[in-house]
Amino acid sequence: MDAPQEAAGRGDSGVPRLHRGIPEGAEQQVAALYWEAFGRKLGSALGPPEKGRVFLASHLHHDRGITALDGVGRVVGVAGYDLAGRALNGGSARDVLSGYGPLRGLPRLALLVLLTRKPAEGELVMDGICVAAAHRGTGIGALLLREIAAVAAENACSRIRLDVIDVNPRAKALYERHGFSAVRTQQTPFLRTLMGFGAVTTMHRAVTPDDLAGGIPR
Repeated sequence: MDAPQEAAGRGDSGVPRLHRGIPEGAEQQVAALYWEAFGRKLGSALGPPEKGRVFLASHLHHDRGITALDGVGRVVGVAGYDLAGRALNGGSARDVLSGYGPLRGLPRLALLVLLTRKPAEGELVMDGICVAAAHRGTGIGALLLREIAAVAAENACSRIRLDVIDVNPRAKALYERHGFSAVRTQQTPFLRTLMGFGAVTTMHRAVTPDDLAGGIPR
C-alpha cells in the first residue's frame, strides 16, 4: 500500500491533532480510510470491500501508524510506514489463507507480493497516506509527512522511500513539495486492468537532523 491518496469521509469542526500509533478502537476507521484510498488497488487481493476492510482492521500493527484525530477523536487521516520489516498493514500468509481459504488465498498472496516493498537497512518505507475528504486542503498530509520524517530520524534512518502510481499525480506533487525526488519508474502494464495503474515511480527523501525537531513533542 504505497500510493497515497485522500479518502472519502467527514469530520466535525476542530483542529486535527496528530497521534503516534493507531488508537485502540479506531481500527475500523483506519481500515475504512485505507480502503477508500486504495480499494481499487487492493480489491483483487483482499476484496470484496467488506471482507477487505475487516481483514485490514484485524491485522494492523498499531505501532506503525500516525493518525490525525478531529475534535471528537475520530480518525481523519493516517500515515503508515514499514520500519525494520514491520509495516502498518500486517497479516501473514497464514492469515490470508485462513481468511480467504487455500484456493482463493494463494492467488491473493501472489498479488500481495507484487505490492510489498520492504525497507533496506537504514530506510523507512512509506505505507500509504490517506486523508478524509472533509479535511482535505487543511495541511494534514503535510503534518503526517513531517511526523513520518521525525520517526525516521528518531530511528537513525538515512532515507525515506515510497512508491506512487501513475494515476495519482496529486500525490506525486505533494511528495515533491516535501523534498521527495523520483529515482526510477517501473512500467507495470499487466496491472492496469487488474489494479488500475500501469506504472510505479519510486521516490526518495533524505533524512536530516532538522527532522528530529519536526515531530510531536515526546
